[in-house]
Amino acid sequence: MRIMLVPSLLLLGASSLPAQGTPVARVAPAAPLRWGPAPAVFPPGAKMAVVSGDPSKAGSFTIQLAMPDGYRIPPHFHPTDEAVEVKRGTFLFGMGDTLDVAKTQAMKAGARGSVAANMHHFAIAKGATVVVVTAVGPFVMTYVKQP
Repeated sequence: MRIMLVPSLLLLGASSLPAQGTPVARVAPAAPLRWGPAPAVFPPGAKMAVVSGDPSKAGSFTIQLAMPDGYRIPPHFHPTDEAVEVKRGTFLFGMGDTLDVAKTQAMKAGARGSVAANMHHFAIAKGATVVVVTAVGPFVMTYVKQP
């Protein structure tokens, strides 16, 4: 029984190897993100990096936004849906026309959420916080009460 099992295992292992001449997929390491100041539509102090796409053009895009502790994004809305994932820190998120810390929900690293188009919302970074935002461009952010 033991003799029969070993050759079978060897054959199973060999069958999982690529045949000669068969192309093998290789994953290239991701290029490092290029961080810079967030666009002027954001309050000063945040940094942004484009992960994919182009937020200034039509089509899907993904960005990362890095915010220092206490950073606040006043109530605003977007003409398209957006998805948010917290990579680091705590993202306090609330809905409405007035930034009210008592009405926020804490999203910690790994949390994901989404906001429908035209929904009024605001955010506060608790600790150094990085979020990933995916949406459809061109990116537009309209403040409820102009700063």
